[in-house]
Amino acid sequence: PLMQPEFLLALLNRCRYEDIQTAVDTTCHARTDVVQRVAEAANLFLCDIKHMDSEKHERYTGARNELILENIKMLARAGRRIRVRIPIIPGFNDDPRNVERTAEFVRSLRTVRGIDILPYNRGGLEKSVRLTADAQGFASLLRAIPPANGRMEEIAGALRTHGFEVKIGG
Repeated sequence: PLMQPEFLLALLNRCRYEDIQTAVDTTCHARTDVVQRVAEAANLFLCDIKHMDSEKHERYTGARNELILENIKMLARAGRRIRVRIPIIPGFNDDPRNVERTAEFVRSLRTVRGIDILPYNRGGLEKSVRLTADAQGFASLLRAIPPANGRMEEIAGALRTHGFEVKIGG
């Protein structure tokens, strides 16, 4: 939605006029001034965090994560309500070190309402591979399988030890 900021702002403002609560589901990969403008109009942000290591994030998604993490921090500093969403992708971001680093980052955000961990879903990856010149990371994601329920419970438990409300699914 942040790639169409004028339309998004018009929609959010109309919803506010009609007294409709709003949530923006986003990766936060957008110019900070755009995120700031949208923050004024939205009630809640559902922010994806895919990986804490910027190089690995770039290899698998095509973009580094510094801007994403800075935008999420900016939203928290501005007092915006945030719910973090983590798609759990076996072999990519489900290792204990990344889960711990993600928990540490999220713990620093005072306005986070909770964390949703989402079992990996391959939807859209085939299209991403066709649209990306360097499909190296995407190709390995195409081979990944959704995590087992037991693994999702383990990750949820690890995040709960940091005091988060954690839901599996979203």
